[in-house]
Amino acid sequence: MKTLGRIIKNPIDVRQGAEWLAKTEPRFAYLLEQTGPLPLRLKPQGFNSLLEIIVSQQVSVASADAIRKRMLEAGLKYESAVRAAGEDGLRAAGLSRPKVRYALALADAEIDYSGLRQMTNEAAIARLCEVPGIGPWTAQIYVMFCIGRADAFPPGDLALQEAAKVLFDLPSRPTAPELAEMAQGWSPWRSVAARALFAYYRIVKQREGLG
Repeated sequence: MKTLGRIIKNPIDVRQGAEWLAKTEPRFAYLLEQTGPLPLRLKPQGFNSLLEIIVSQQVSVASADAIRKRMLEAGLKYESAVRAAGEDGLRAAGLSRPKVRYALALADAEIDYSGLRQMTNEAAIARLCEVPGIGPWTAQIYVMFCIGRADAFPPGDLALQEAAKVLFDLPSRPTAPELAEMAQGWSPWRSVAARALFAYYRIVKQREGLG
């Protein structure tokens, strides 16, 4: 039987993971000198946080923040409110047509969010991916930042791939399978490694003018 692994609950957990990474991989020690302490980045578990992750798919941070603000102002935080708003209400809040479909599908999905906490990462991700509009990236981000699993990692994230390319001086950006293979060496703190690479990406982006 697989164990569920450690849950990140506070900044102390993140710091412990960062210290382990720095001792295990010298390039993480260098990274942490550049970034300073890593953020906790935990979100509440449940429908609204998962909906916000869906909203963030393939849009800029600024655009996602603007849409989330409009949805909050419209009271679109609960399944019942999303269903009542319907397509017109969700479009008025700024959602694209595909994301309107995804939001309504999520509202009807009857996910047992408490039950997800009792599942392995793989099982929780598989359950979430049953919902239209939720792929591996969305499910992995939820497992990391809402459930708080310490050993989850989204290798398909382009920011993580670019940060790993620069940090490890790779000739090209690693593919999702290649980054997943690299991340095996960062277990059992892959979620903290992701936080570190996200933080490093912001530095790289400012330094090199990446889009």
